[in-house]
Amino acid sequence: MKIINGGVVAAKGFKAAGIHAGLKKAKKDMALVVSSVDAETAAVFTTNVVKAAPVIWDQGIARSGVARAVVVNSGNANACTGKKGLEDAEETAAYVASLIKTEKGKVYVSSTGVIGVPLDMQKILAGAESLVPLLSETGGEDAADAICTTDTFRKEAAVTVEIGGKTVTIGGMAKGSGMIHPNMATMLCFVTTDAKISSSALQTLLGKTVEDTFNMISVDGDTSTNDSCIVLANGMAGNDEIIPGTEAYEVFEEGFRYVLGELAKLITRDGEGAGRFIEMNVVNALSDQEAKLMARAVISSSLVKAAFFGSDANWGRILCAMGYSGAAFDPSLVDLSFSSPKGTIETVHGGEPLPFSEEKAKEILLEKEITVIADCHQGSGKATAWGCDLTYDYVRINGDYRS
Repeated sequence: MKIINGGVVAAKGFKAAGIHAGLKKAKKDMALVVSSVDAETAAVFTTNVVKAAPVIWDQGIARSGVARAVVVNSGNANACTGKKGLEDAEETAAYVASLIKTEKGKVYVSSTGVIGVPLDMQKILAGAESLVPLLSETGGEDAADAICTTDTFRKEAAVTVEIGGKTVTIGGMAKGSGMIHPNMATMLCFVTTDAKISSSALQTLLGKTVEDTFNMISVDGDTSTNDSCIVLANGMAGNDEIIPGTEAYEVFEEGFRYVLGELAKLITRDGEGAGRFIEMNVVNALSDQEAKLMARAVISSSLVKAAFFGSDANWGRILCAMGYSGAAFDPSLVDLSFSSPKGTIETVHGGEPLPFSEEKAKEILLEKEITVIADCHQGSGKATAWGCDLTYDYVRINGDYRS
């Protein structure tokens, strides 16, 4: 596997563009990604009962297994907008389809931003018309910028892998900073690949991968109405079809997991107002599932997040979160430690508190990236989750989000 640049346009046959269509005051707010040929597709969406209109439209495309393009706007979520919202999503897909000479049922539509406000369709349609002539094999950065809301930087990742003598590329872009506690994927994520793989195999792989990546991050405990992770595979690398259970599938899976994992971690690093990135590792649990429950509970805890904001080695909050996670484990066997570039400190051994230097702990926890390890000493299960601290700025950002 080789890490490369290029994001969502790194793979053969994909072009993208991003512009300011006027939905936001000044920043880019509309993006388009197009494959030069029809692509196999897979997707996962929010499990929130309140689903945005684009999600409802996109679910039909995912079921069909074939797609050609994704059009995205930021600044307006087109969520809780009733029948008109559904009509607007379909009209957007139809208009983009007419511009790129395909069918509307092959155009995904995604939106992100304020909930409960109808789309300005005049700007959406004009934006789509402006995007098409700008489509480019170098347009990935503009597209990644255009899907951002409160994000402070664009989020891209890409790799190549060798399959059957062919170079296969996987790339993607994502957005997310707040309202991040996915139960499927993240706010918005778009992955492209030139691999030849069926939509059914891709759907299975996507489902497994989000469980260990996007479903293991949390910024604030809120699951969005618009969460979508969409994958397009156009087969232009020229490889033989990737079949589950083969060596080729394992190689492809490694690259695919890397891209989604990197995008998930970038979202967490950019948590609204966040100052620290936290990696929670649970090892030697009874099973991977038990480890996942514990790791996710810890990085989702507001009290744990607040402790990291204060650089406080309040290990009791971590053990408490593990305890209410629903996982089975024996607290009397747990070891707990904190580490960062400034060193490592163990605070609990065999369920018993250890004396430690508060000054040294503070030095370790003042770093921007911190790792916590909980060793359960009960089995071989393991899991990693990623989160961030909870700061005053989070409240400020979300207190005036609509202002």
